[in-house]
Amino acid sequence: MKAMILAAGLGTRLRPLTNDRPKALVEVAGHTLLEITLGRLASFGIREVIVNVHHFADMVVRYLEKNRTFGMRIEISREDDLLDTGGGLKKAAWFFENSDEPFILHNVDVISTIDLARMLKFHKEKNAIATLAAQARETSRHLLFDEKNELCGRRMKDQAPEMVRAAYHAKALAFSGVHVISPRFLPMMTEEGVFSIINSYLRVAGQGEKIIGFPADEYYWRDLGKPENVAQAAKDAGTGLIQL
Repeated sequence: MKAMILAAGLGTRLRPLTNDRPKALVEVAGHTLLEITLGRLASFGIREVIVNVHHFADMVVRYLEKNRTFGMRIEISREDDLLDTGGGLKKAAWFFENSDEPFILHNVDVISTIDLARMLKFHKEKNAIATLAAQARETSRHLLFDEKNELCGRRMKDQAPEMVRAAYHAKALAFSGVHVISPRFLPMMTEEGVFSIINSYLRVAGQGEKIIGFPADEYYWRDLGKPENVAQAAKDAGTGLIQL
């Protein structure tokens, strides 16, 4: 099984921590976000990973070389211009060619205890084209799922819901930055250039494809996009709430 780590962002919310380094190399209790994410993937048997880079890209490359890529096969997808989540995956799609096996897409700036093996099993049982870890928590951008847990729309803060398919009852959940994706989704990303993968998900869901929400409320999860969140994660690691 393979994975992609989304690590190309500028990390503007993490400043001043990202003034002299990419967000992937910001540390939580002495461990970089990239190391933590790679370790999580490796713990589920993943040994082949592609990482997209942009901001301080060479620092990430040198870091991986210094650490002998943590015993994994790690490829780099350089983005001269930031391509967002969808554009970034599309540029790296070659890494997943010639395989029918689902892969993991994981933000570098989230930390969780989400059971990836259970999520993969759920994905296969539902015959989904993509499965998104989702939680019932506050956010400014909710995804909407119907009574079958299938993606049917989204709701931005203070805006009317955007529905892409009919739903008797739509529940609003927060996406957690962890995906399981079937390779057959890749050629369906017809968008070009810079685009969010969520836009692709909504479009194909509207066309009848199955994008499923994986219930992740029982797991620890934290967005590490702000310095105070990084500090809190370090405290959580110190109390044993999460293992780094």
